Amino acid sequence: MAATFATPSTVVGLSTSSLSPKRSNTTLSSGFLKSGVAVRNPLGQARASGGKFTCFERNWLRRDLNVIGFGLIGWLAPSSIPAIDGKSLTGLFFESIGAELAHFPTPPALTSPFWLWLITWHFGLFVVLTFGQIGFKGRTEDYFQK
Repeated sequence: MAATFATPSTVVGLSTSSLSPKRSNTTLSSGFLKSGVAVRNPLGQARASGGKFTCFERNWLRRDLNVIGFGLIGWLAPSSIPAIDGKSLTGLFFESIGAELAHFPTPPALTSPFWLWLITWHFGLFVVLTFGQIGFKGRTEDYFQK
C-alpha cells in the first residue's frame, strides 16, 4: 500500500501527466482575451525587501521617540487639571487603580468606575499620540506646505 503512494501517478485535468515538480510556462486562453496570458505568481517577484512581497514600506511606522515623549506630556498636562468635582482624570484613574489593588486577587467588577477611567484616560492618550504622529511627521516631511 505504501508503495502505491510513493510512485508518481497521473492526475487528470492538470497540465502535466505526473506529479513531478517540472515547471512549465502555462498559458491561459479565453474567448474574451486576444492572446494568451502567462501565469505568474505576484508573490514571487523580487522586491526591495529580500524577495518578499510587501504592501507597506519597510519603515511604515517611522517611529520617533519625540512623538511618544511630547505626546505623553501633552496628555498628562491636560488630564491632570482638576475638572471633575475638583479631581483630575489622571488622579481619578490612579485612585481607582489603588482601590482595585486593595482587593488584588479579585478582579474589578463590571460596575466599578475603574473601567470608565481606564477607557477614558487611554482613549485620550491614543488620540493625542495619533495626532502627534500626524503633526510631527507631517511637519518634518513637508506635508503641510502650500
